[in-house]
Formats: sequence, structure tokens, C-alpha cells
Amino acid sequence: MTANQSSLKQTSQQSSFLMPVLIGAGIALLLIVLLLSTVNNPDPAWSPYWKLRPLIVVPLAGATGGFFYYLMKPMRSKTGWQKIAAFALCLIVYVFGLWIGTILGLDGTLWD
Repeated sequence: MTANQSSLKQTSQQSSFLMPVLIGAGIALLLIVLLLSTVNNPDPAWSPYWKLRPLIVVPLAGATGGFFYYLMKPMRSKTGWQKIAAFALCLIVYVFGLWIGTILGLDGTLWD
């Protein structure tokens, strides 16, 4: 294998790793932005930068769910019930991670 082919293979592996992570973080960011946009009158006791924490923590939780999806690639490539179980497990882990990330991000403000 030449150096050029090796670098192409490495770039392909990096992009296949980054795509689910970025998609997971993007979905989480979209959901938390939609939730935060519904807050019209925040409590004056909260810090003026109270939105910053959920905007960081929730996408990180979504990125972690995307990373789990990437790690389950060998199971998702199988056939039959194993493939369905792998997708279901990925969905459960992603939703659970988003839920925990939302709790941690909004703790002390909207989640009190």
C-alpha cells in the first residue's frame, strides 16, 4: 500500500467516525435550542449566562450517543434480529444520554 492510499484510508476512517458524532451533537443542539427559545422570562436569580451550560452539555451528550452509534457498527452490519437489536440499543442509549445531558445542563435553572 502506498503512502497516498494509506492517507486516503485514514481520512475515510476519520470521516466515518466524525459523521455520527456530529449528527448526534447537531440533533441535540437543535433540540436544546428549541427548548431554550421557549423561555420568555427567566428567573432574575439565574446568571446572565445561564443558557451557556445547556448549550454545551447537551450537544456533548448527543455527541457521546453518536460515538456509541459508531462503536456499534459491527453489530449494525449483521442481519436479522441482531441488526434490529443494535439499532434499538443505539436509540435507547442516545435518548437516555440526551435526557441525562438535559438534566445536567438545566440543573438549577429550568430543571429545578
